[in-house]
Amino acid sequence: MSIELDGSVRHEVVVDLPQEEAFRAFTDMDRIKPREHNMLAVPIEQTVLEQHVGGDVYDRGIDGSRCRWGRVLTFNPPAVLAFSWDIGPDWQVTSNLTRTSEVEVTFTPDGPDRTTVVLVHRHLEHHGEGWQGMRDGVDVDDGWPLYLARYQAFTAEEAPS
Repeated sequence: MSIELDGSVRHEVVVDLPQEEAFRAFTDMDRIKPREHNMLAVPIEQTVLEQHVGGDVYDRGIDGSRCRWGRVLTFNPPAVLAFSWDIGPDWQVTSNLTRTSEVEVTFTPDGPDRTTVVLVHRHLEHHGEGWQGMRDGVDVDDGWPLYLARYQAFTAEEAPS
């Protein structure tokens, strides 16, 4: 597990792209988010991260329905992206915005064509009762590690040969 002393979940990967390209690639959530992570009644057609503070993070279903599961809190290319995690311990979207957590992703150059990407999911305790189970759920192989593995695969396709 990669749980910090404060209860945050932290994962890190290195990609072979310059910082700007690594940031841009991460914001293409449609290429990163697994389709099986779905709260809609229909299959997901697209996952969208609106690229501005106050923007939504949502899934659009094949029937046009929408499930907003996050809000863009920080959009500071090419260094930092943060969004709320509006999914509760029951794995459903919460309408109580005081019961949400935050996912921050930082992009640090590690040479001209390499970037270290750190994802920290913090303030999980804000979700209330059951938050520890959700914390453990995002830390397992099919949680944030799966998103980052998909991101690494996507960036490998984008990297110059």
